[in-house]
Amino acid sequence: MSELKRQIDETINFLRTKTDSAPEIGIILGTGLGALVNDINVEVKIPYEEIPHFPLSTVEFHAGKLIFGKLNGKSIVAMQGRFHYYEGYSMKQITFPVRVMKFLGVKKLIVSNACGGIKADFKPGTIMLMEDHINLLGDNPLIGENDDSFGPRFPDMSEPYSRELMKLAEDAADELKLTVKKGVYAAMTGPSLETAAEYRFLRTIGADVVGMSTVPEDIVAVHMGMKVLGLSVVTDACVPEELKPANVPEIIRIAKETEPKLTALIKNVIKRM
Repeated sequence: MSELKRQIDETINFLRTKTDSAPEIGIILGTGLGALVNDINVEVKIPYEEIPHFPLSTVEFHAGKLIFGKLNGKSIVAMQGRFHYYEGYSMKQITFPVRVMKFLGVKKLIVSNACGGIKADFKPGTIMLMEDHINLLGDNPLIGENDDSFGPRFPDMSEPYSRELMKLAEDAADELKLTVKKGVYAAMTGPSLETAAEYRFLRTIGADVVGMSTVPEDIVAVHMGMKVLGLSVVTDACVPEELKPANVPEIIRIAKETEPKLTALIKNVIKRM
């Protein structure tokens, strides 16, 4: 048994002392997007610090709780707050909760994030369906020994975000009369934001938005055979020719303003699953 599998087993055994839930769907809620938990019929909330082998969220606006319950009649497990490479965690630590979700029974994963809009028409408040990504983190969560019981040594990434789930999200958005765009997410390490030259580079290589998360979680989910829906909220304009100093309180404000729309979209998607 690999060390990673041993840690997962210990985590699962602990969680089973708190709940016997068998969630079908996993949800990872990003920056300023944690209020979806208010719509969950909560069975149990477990602070990350109580869970064996879970890292701790050091970002002040991430709640740091694992939540089991039901949403629109579906059994779910939700991370209210995630982990980032810039916090100093390894890729294996960042993605550990996704591995745990899989062993709890999760087959579909919804991942949300706040991001910067590089494309000129991706204004703050835009909701984007992630159709692809560019990994510029300089690392990969699958580096090292591969446990074949998790997935193949060389997983295919031709469909990193499920086309089936994207179609569900588009139909859900149409029903809600929400405008959503599709695009490519570039992942950078942070925590410093990018320079104008870096935004020009990202635009040149095909990125529509840029953020500091999601890609490691997606890679591990795909490795384990899960279907992933990625949802990005554009919280600031990163068009290099019009670049202004970043305003973090404004970024959080935009995320919270857009949150009700994203929450409604996620709820409608889950209803359709």
